[in-house]
Amino acid sequence: MTGTPTSAVAQQLKQQFGLDTVTLNYGLSQDALFHAAIANDRGRVRIDGPDDEQKAYPTALGVDGPLMFYTDPTCTGRPVSDTFAVARPEVLDTVWWKEGFSQFDPARFDALLGRVIAHLNDRNAELYVTDVFCGWDPEFAEPYRFVGEYATHAFFCNIMFPAGVRAGADYVGAGWTMINVPSFRCDPERDGTRSARAVIVDISKRIALVCGRADYCGVNKKTMFTAMNYVLPSKGQLSMHCSANVGARGDTAILFGLSGTGKTTLSADPDRLLIGDDEHVWTDSGISNFEDGCYAKLIDLNKENEPVIAAAMSMRGTLIENVPALPGTRIEDTDPQEFDLTDGSITENTRFAYPLNCNPGVAEGAKGPHPETIVLLTADAFGVLPPVSVLDSDEVMYHFVTGFTSKLAGTEVGITEPEATFSACFGGPFMSQKASVYAELLAARMADHQTRCILLNTGWTGGPYGKGERMSLRHTRALLNAALAGEFDHAQLVTHPILGLKMPSTCTAVPDEILDPRSTWDDPEAYDVQATKLRDMFRANYEKKGFAELGITAVM
Repeated sequence: MTGTPTSAVAQQLKQQFGLDTVTLNYGLSQDALFHAAIANDRGRVRIDGPDDEQKAYPTALGVDGPLMFYTDPTCTGRPVSDTFAVARPEVLDTVWWKEGFSQFDPARFDALLGRVIAHLNDRNAELYVTDVFCGWDPEFAEPYRFVGEYATHAFFCNIMFPAGVRAGADYVGAGWTMINVPSFRCDPERDGTRSARAVIVDISKRIALVCGRADYCGVNKKTMFTAMNYVLPSKGQLSMHCSANVGARGDTAILFGLSGTGKTTLSADPDRLLIGDDEHVWTDSGISNFEDGCYAKLIDLNKENEPVIAAAMSMRGTLIENVPALPGTRIEDTDPQEFDLTDGSITENTRFAYPLNCNPGVAEGAKGPHPETIVLLTADAFGVLPPVSVLDSDEVMYHFVTGFTSKLAGTEVGITEPEATFSACFGGPFMSQKASVYAELLAARMADHQTRCILLNTGWTGGPYGKGERMSLRHTRALLNAALAGEFDHAQLVTHPILGLKMPSTCTAVPDEILDPRSTWDDPEAYDVQATKLRDMFRANYEKKGFAELGITAVM
């Protein structure tokens, strides 16, 4: 916290927004917010339930353990179709408009914001305010003031974002403010929203407005990440959806990857210090974490494979979201380790927020030098990509903006065979400028610092999902370690005849025969058919996204 007196913050919020008949709880400790959430956070937790049910609970550990929180049942993840950006003239040509970040009329936003403020004043609302930063780098960290009705959300922001990064930060003139009001219901006809809820970012005025049944904690994190993905590139700094760690030599690595590709698992290396697992910025001085916490999925968590997360679930100052109570047992009487993490009856997107320092071996200041190695992770369920490919500069740009992985048969209704998924820059929904902006920044940074890049496939080998088998984690780690050590820098490379990727013919601690994926299939001709099919999916995505017009060379 900045130490700013509550009266000063109250005056600032009155001048900025007109909040004048509300009660502000500013800069409360995590313990105070824990108790306030249990006492005061009320809303709907059942689809047919009332709007005044308890939403936050202690476990049997009380304040010494996690806070349990339950969102509105219609918002157990980001409300993508209800997320907008204000289309003011100064950002109209630079924002990457798309589903999940569509245009919102400026006049309607200004009117809606006024109605939300009037709603809070009329209710004499009790609000929770916390001042944190988006980012650890003192030069580029953006002040972030959260103002909301739920103490749980302030508690979450204190977990996920660092405080005190820079002394004397101007939260009014140069900071971002999120106003989060679950009790306000939008009127689509009047307000221009798609439903009774909305998440709207006003880049020009540095405001994020959250209204209605949008109380998923991740909204407070990903909305600001999306905003920073506009601000930081505008300052020439590369914001990234990636994990990062650093070795004993000061050799930083960053790992891009969509869900299920191993981004978190591979960045957690006992021989390397963790910088972070999700959101980072590559500034003029190196890599730094955007956050001060982790927001992990809990569904089907294997506690033996994820001992850090398992241990943190019993720690003070953490937050468990949407994990159901045990049948016949009160939440208040349940030890955190007893919860059934296979229970997805509320949502498959059960979550756990915990401070970064719960991890052993965290890099000091959550930062590291300029990276030596970039890893693009993919989980190819078609079974045709090489386990590792060495990329040149054109290939890096192509695969970075493509952001490929694949969904598995059976993971969603109607998916009966692997399905290609393309998410630009490995974080498409959150990238608020055009994909080429990030690609050009990445290319420039890599050229300046002679950074190598590999494409690492953690998917299937010997056949597609259902016939082949998942890449051995031991082999994947060996390939990653070889890349980090520079083993592929001058290695003999073989060009894939269909995909055009360059594959090393040998690697320490990895059998030569798995490096060429065609040789792992019983039917090489069937492999060629599958490889051609996947290559054509890449080409179709390249055409659909108009990457040629953005200056991205077609390499596949």
